[in-house]
Amino acid sequence: MKFTNKTQLYIFVALVLTITFITVLFHYSIHITDALTLETLTDYGIQISIWRIVFEPFIGVLLFFNRSFFAIEELKFLLYWLLAIFTIYSIIKSILIKEKQLIKKFIFRQLVNLPIIGGLWFAAFVLILFIPLPNNTIVNNSKNSVLVNTHSHNDFSHDGVISQDGLWKWHKRNGFDAFYITDHNNHDKTFEFVQAQRNYEFPNEPLVMCGEEFSGSNHLSLLGLKAKFSTQGFTDSTAINLTHSGRGVVIVNHWFDGEKMSLEYYKNLGVDGFEIENTATNFTYDRKLYKKIKNYCQENNLIMLGGVDFHGYGNACSLWNAFDIPGWQSLDPVAKENAILKIIKTRDQDKLQVLLYNDRPYYTEKNLLFSPVFTLFNYFRTLDFYQIISWIFWILFFAIIKNTISSNNKLQKQFSTHRLVSVFGVLGAFFLLGLSLVYQLRIENIIGFTEMYEEYSALLFYTGLVFLVYSGVVTSFKIFIRKA
Repeated sequence: MKFTNKTQLYIFVALVLTITFITVLFHYSIHITDALTLETLTDYGIQISIWRIVFEPFIGVLLFFNRSFFAIEELKFLLYWLLAIFTIYSIIKSILIKEKQLIKKFIFRQLVNLPIIGGLWFAAFVLILFIPLPNNTIVNNSKNSVLVNTHSHNDFSHDGVISQDGLWKWHKRNGFDAFYITDHNNHDKTFEFVQAQRNYEFPNEPLVMCGEEFSGSNHLSLLGLKAKFSTQGFTDSTAINLTHSGRGVVIVNHWFDGEKMSLEYYKNLGVDGFEIENTATNFTYDRKLYKKIKNYCQENNLIMLGGVDFHGYGNACSLWNAFDIPGWQSLDPVAKENAILKIIKTRDQDKLQVLLYNDRPYYTEKNLLFSPVFTLFNYFRTLDFYQIISWIFWILFFAIIKNTISSNNKLQKQFSTHRLVSVFGVLGAFFLLGLSLVYQLRIENIIGFTEMYEEYSALLFYTGLVFLVYSGVVTSFKIFIRKA
């Protein structure tokens, strides 16, 4: 390929060299760590989806932001950075334009494109939040470790946005051997789903188990429930005692998020342990508080585990509980759950590790304004050889297209940047409207449970409609009216 513009050649070479330089000289290997000891665990590896590798520049960056410690806040700051870069580019470009009439025309185009850029950011945000992209998954190379999630929700929780079947598939995709469904203040539907699996209506791996997240003075996971009952109006002690009487266990969820009652209070009520990490609440809460919980549990023989607390948002998984259970595959479903519950009941921390996915250095909420820059830098640090090749391929692919268009005046007019921006705006709007329709169709089957489908369906519909009208008008003007 021969570049008709030396600037394009320099940009291509600079991008390839920068990515390679960061990856090679500052490489950060993705690994699994023990949340209690902070040691790297060599018995577990990372599997990268072939689809992610093929489309790495598009999927990889989104997934890396998805796993950020403060994802929503950081994505907001990413928008600010994009707007700032867009503004700076517009100012520099307008200065370089010599004819005043063309300057006015260029500035007008940029102002017209500004809302579309905001809309595309929102569409990308929704994509990260709701669509199950092919994220990295854990590879369990250990001899006896069984990967379990003790905290998850579906759309029978008031704040869930995933079906029971979807939740089962999500756990299967993310390497779990078993998981508890802990919907808020009810478990009737979970109990029926568990019975359906026991009746071989769908595969037994991963194993589904019945629990409930009881909203008392703090959220409590009631695990190992064997019958239907309502916890409405229960006190903490009643919920705990009833669960224990049925040979279940009780875990205090994300106590660090609010500290509503003391650790001593829950210990005296007879809880079995505490979540030491919760990836849905605050993945990097104050480490002083972390040490307080850890020391208290160790001193009082209370089990520590991690909660994924998955609700259907942000589909990348970053936490697993590894139970040491020899002969897992030979056990029947009842024996498997009893083995899990036994480790929790006996508070045997030596047989339970909390695993964390680690793809970046630890950081706090300070200076999040600059987090998009550091997140992008850390992303490139984690790439392997095949991901770098993917980046080089796509950079070269778009460089060839750009070079071809630049050498043809007719193509330059048809595929100009300002036209493509509005076309992508239309596509982004259709994506939002399509997802709104999907959620609208789910409402009927879930009335009385989740409130999210109706809320998100309305939000996505009106946002998508406004976005579609605006992008459609701009696209029509740029392509059809101007051509006429």
